[in-house]
Amino acid sequence: MKTESFSAEETFEYGRQCGLLAQAGQVFCLYGDLGVGKTVFTQGFAAGLGIKEPVNSPTFTIVQVYEEGRLPFYHFDVYRISDPEEMYEIGFDEYIEGDGVCFIEWAGLIDELLPEKRTEITIEKDLSKGFDYRLITRKEVNCENTGNR
Repeated sequence: MKTESFSAEETFEYGRQCGLLAQAGQVFCLYGDLGVGKTVFTQGFAAGLGIKEPVNSPTFTIVQVYEEGRLPFYHFDVYRISDPEEMYEIGFDEYIEGDGVCFIEWAGLIDELLPEKRTEITIEKDLSKGFDYRLITRKEVNCENTGNR
C-alpha cells in the first residue's frame, strides 16, 4: 500500500493511524535515508498507541521502551550496530517475541535477524514533487509462506 504525504503533519498522522491499528506481537521495520521523516512517522505511531512522552530515535541506546500506551512500544534504532549479533546482547529476541509492538529503524542492517512475519515501511523523498513530499510504502511480509527465507 502506498501513501503520499505532503507535510510532516501528514506523515505524523499516517504513523498515528498505523499505531491505532497495531496489535501485540507486531514487528514494524522502517526503511529510508537520513532526513526522510522516520522519526516523525515513529512519533505519530507512538501517539496512536497512546504514548504521551517525547519519542526520539534511540541512536545511542539502541532501544527505548515505552510502556504508558495501550501496548508496550519497543523502539529500536540500529544505525550504529556494527555486528547484528550485538542485538542479542540487549535481549532483542525477547522483545520480538514479547507482548508489545517492535519498531525497528534501519532494519536492513539486521536483516538476517528479522522475523519472517513483519510489516515493512519505506519512506522516500521525491524533490520533484516538493521539499516536504514523501512516498510511504507499507508492505506485509510473511517469508514462511513465500519461501523467501
